[in-house]
Amino acid sequence: MTELYDRAVRLLARREHTRAELLHKLAAHGTPDEIEMVLNQLAAAGLQSDARFTESYLRAKASRHGPARLRQTLRAKGVDEALIEAQMASLPDELERAREVWAKKFSAPPANVQEWAKQARFLHGRGFAADVIRQLLKEIDS
Repeated sequence: MTELYDRAVRLLARREHTRAELLHKLAAHGTPDEIEMVLNQLAAAGLQSDARFTESYLRAKASRHGPARLRQTLRAKGVDEALIEAQMASLPDELERAREVWAKKFSAPPANVQEWAKQARFLHGRGFAADVIRQLLKEIDS
């Protein structure tokens, strides 16, 4: 049991983890009941928090990715939908973030349809909504 706890603490010392991530990483090292008890101890001690993980993840990635990609990644890591939405509400405007991402990658507005499509694909791949991409590229073009 203490080996399992120590393993979980070592994982958390490297970076924040969601409860689901820890459950998955510890699955091979203990029984489900032992793992559940360790996860409850970590949460009670304040060592593991999905809210803190979500806040940290968004702080690190929001400047480079759009809301669709951020939501999808957080869901895949096992974060509760209500927690995701609460944390996403605190982010700056999506258009402003898209503008910053665009400015880091491109130095000039699209010169032709192919360039426009290339820039739009880049922003879409980063998780920005189509209407935000259209608005941004139209704004930059004029």
